[in-house]
Parts: sequence; structure tokens; C-alpha cells
Amino acid sequence: MFDSMTAKADSIGPIVNALIQPCTHPKHGVDGMKLIQLLAGMFVETVLLFDDADEGLGAVYNRLADDLGCEPMVGPIGDLALPAPTIIDRETEQGRSIARRLFVDWLHCPRDFFELGLVVAHHLIVAMEEDGVPRAESFRILVECANRGLAYEIAAQELCDIVIDQKIGLEGWSLSESISGLSAIAGRSLALSFTHTQVSAFRGRDLPEYLDKVAYVMTQEAIRLGIPAGSDWRFGLAANDHPNSAPYELIAALEPVCRDFFVVINLHALTDQAVACAKAAGRMLAMASGGERPEIEPVISKPLAMAAMTETYKTVCREYAVG
Repeated sequence: MFDSMTAKADSIGPIVNALIQPCTHPKHGVDGMKLIQLLAGMFVETVLLFDDADEGLGAVYNRLADDLGCEPMVGPIGDLALPAPTIIDRETEQGRSIARRLFVDWLHCPRDFFELGLVVAHHLIVAMEEDGVPRAESFRILVECANRGLAYEIAAQELCDIVIDQKIGLEGWSLSESISGLSAIAGRSLALSFTHTQVSAFRGRDLPEYLDKVAYVMTQEAIRLGIPAGSDWRFGLAANDHPNSAPYELIAALEPVCRDFFVVINLHALTDQAVACAKAAGRMLAMASGGERPEIEPVISKPLAMAAMTETYKTVCREYAVG
């Protein structure tokens, strides 16, 4: 079905193929959820070209509603209906990367690329309906993923600006304190997002999978912006049941500012906030340790960020497990 659609739409063929190829498994076919997230990422990257990205996404939704002849599915959507925030970040970032690669051929007219994206979205959502997924449902998932992808991007940039302007500029924080503060709040937000039952499953030296995934958000953001990948992110981390203390003073000074900002942008879920802070920490890492003459060597800043996130996460987990 997807192949025939591509053949009938030569003008959008390269975009469709670029989105479908990473979602296609030789035995299982196209992963529709991944495809929607890549499409959401493509729209996030496209609207960031314009002055008001929020309005740009609103225009995308209005146009798609007209083209599809329906609104996104209404009503509450359960957490289990969407991928985890870490997955949404990963897949929308891949969609953004695809958009940047494709956009090279459309630098002369970004609005043409915007229009093609709408055509692609219409065709893909209709094609998914033919496979049994109602278009209103696919549309709703696209909206949710695109909203989150844009929120993570805006939050990461704004949090970095807040730290630079308020903490570094006015209060004299160092870059290492800024990295540690953002990383620690990411770890704390993640730990607080779980119930006491889930937290009590935390065991000593094991780094739970969900912490690894939030840490991955931070590392990938830093790597995208020029930090060497390497394997030294956890060099020197405590390997026993008695972690170092979380950086409480940094958390106490920065967390209220972050929380106020999240209220303003309506990013209320703690898991979403953990992802946003992790992305911001990755950007601060790149600022401090990128280039030929970094202010902080990557071999120092990378484990510093990882330790702040990890030890804060462990500390909060222990507090709740004991309580």
C-alpha cells in the first residue's frame, strides 16, 4: 500500500521514502507509531523556520483538519496510548534530522516544503486508515507528539537561557554548576514521577532502564551539538550502594525557576520535565565542552553531568523507598 502511494505521488516521493524507510521492518512492515513521530518531528523542524513556532503548528493542524475532513480525536488520551517521553524525543529528533536533510533542496522557498509536508501527512494518515487506524486517531497522536517535540525544544533552549541570564550572569554560577543543576533536576523529576511501589524496586548498583533513557536524552543532545560520543560518561561514578550526595544547594536554587517556567509552557508531567531538563543539560555540556578549546574538558564535564543526574535520582529513590 505504501509503495503504491509513493509511486502515485512523484513530487512527494523523496519525503515519503525518507520517513518510511526508518520505520520499515523486513518482516513486520511499517511501524505506524514511529512513522507518526517522525512526521511530527518533521513538522517541528519546519515550523521552527518561522517566527512563531506555536502558531506554525496551529496552522499545520488547521490545514490537516481541512484536508482530512476531520478534527483530531477528542477526549482524554491515556499515557499508555503514547510512547514514553524519552521515545517521543528520540523519534521526533530523528524526524527533525530527516527534515533538515531534505530541506537542503528547498532553501529557496521554505513555504513550499511546508506545503509538501502537509500533502505527505495527509497521504500517510489516509494510508494508515486503510490499514485499520482511524484518521482522527492518527491525527490526535500526531498532534500530541508534535506538541511534545516542540515543547522539549523550546524548554531546552529557554532553560539554558534562564541559567545563563539568571544563574551565571546574576548569581555567578560556573558552567559546571549549571550543568550539574540541570542534570540533577532531570534526575529528581524522573524519580518523583514514580509511585512508592515503583521506586521501591530500585536496587543498589543497578541503573534502572528509565534512568538510562533520560540520560540518553542528555548525551544525544550533547553529541548532536559536537561533544565527542566516547564511552566516558560514567567514568568515576560510584559503584556501590552508598551514592554521593545530590547537589542539594544547586537543586534548591534552580528547581523553583524551572517549575515556574514549566507552568508557563503547560509542561506539567514530571517525565516531560525530566526530558526537557536533560536536553538543556546536554546543551550546556556542548557549550562548556565543545570546540577546539573547551572551557571544561569533555572527560570532566560528561561524568559530572551523569553523576549529578544519577546520584540525585538514587537519593530521591532512597528517600521515598525508606519513607
